[in-house]
Amino acid sequence: MYIWSDEAWPAWQYDLERLAHPLSEVALAQGILLGRLMDIGADQRDMASLTALTEDVVKTSAIEGETLNVASVRSSLARRLGVDIGALTPADRHIDGVVEMILDATQNFDLPLTQERLFGWHAALFPTGYSGMQQIDVATWRQAENDPMQVVSGAYGKQKVHFEAPPAAALPDETRRFLNWINHDETHPPLIKAGLGHLWFVTLHPFDDGNGRIARAIGDYLLSKADRSRQRFYSVSAQIQRERNAYYDQLERTQKGTLDVTGWLAWFLETLKHAFEQTSFTLNDVIAKARFWQTWRQAPLNERQTRMLNKLLDGFDGKLTSTKWGQIAKCSPDTALRDINELIALGILKRTEGGGRSTSYVLA
Repeated sequence: MYIWSDEAWPAWQYDLERLAHPLSEVALAQGILLGRLMDIGADQRDMASLTALTEDVVKTSAIEGETLNVASVRSSLARRLGVDIGALTPADRHIDGVVEMILDATQNFDLPLTQERLFGWHAALFPTGYSGMQQIDVATWRQAENDPMQVVSGAYGKQKVHFEAPPAAALPDETRRFLNWINHDETHPPLIKAGLGHLWFVTLHPFDDGNGRIARAIGDYLLSKADRSRQRFYSVSAQIQRERNAYYDQLERTQKGTLDVTGWLAWFLETLKHAFEQTSFTLNDVIAKARFWQTWRQAPLNERQTRMLNKLLDGFDGKLTSTKWGQIAKCSPDTALRDINELIALGILKRTEGGGRSTSYVLA
């Protein structure tokens, strides 16, 4: 038995009294975040939003085991948002598609969610018509020949079935009812509705692939509607990725349970609270970066130095050596060393302990 086979489906039930405390904690965390955002400039808010959206795009794919190039995602978002981040990294059709879906969900929250819009998101996720090596039906609900649609794990012949979705024949009516609820139902508190919308869509599992990413985009759409803001400063997908195993465990328990989904909603609200709290760390980085460039705005830096300093400020992976500088900046070893020594003389960089080939450099 799965939740969708209950005779009362989809009459969602939950204990609002039990959820009152989680809701108040989310409101407090959100209030603290909004208070901090009021104290920073528009440029810094734009950078904080760009960082949150980049994380959202990268992590919603990472939950499904797919790795996207962070620099390409950031560049794709910056182009569409009109945020100046200097040199841009090329992005492929797939990255652009995920970016377009997330931006449509979060910026166009005042538009109805329709079948055509969901089909557009699905087509953006799979621009080639393939999921990996497998051809799939794109921009249409899954077909009966693919029934049963199951979520499984384990080696072939030893698979464990975690969930089985409603049959394809039921999808036209099921999706119509779901979209009518999304667009017209106002009986649930907005944050509760965001949690229910995520759960409902991923339970219908109406596409051949991409259901998790679209379910999270629907959650983002409903959260943006609740916030009444086109700028995003937090990422629920990033927080879900940090708690990926707990997410799948909670989802499986709920989908094999009853229509009382208080447990799922409590978990969703806790995740949302942690997403707000995590954004405080992101803001610290954005503010530190802004202060850094405020301090050194008059320094005589070339384009290579500016680009490499931004990489350090964004969190350079590993140790920065003169060899890596030359490889990333596409310059000779002598030029790399000259760039570095100039920054050391200015007091921007310093050498770490150790010498010779192991010498590396960090922000002073």
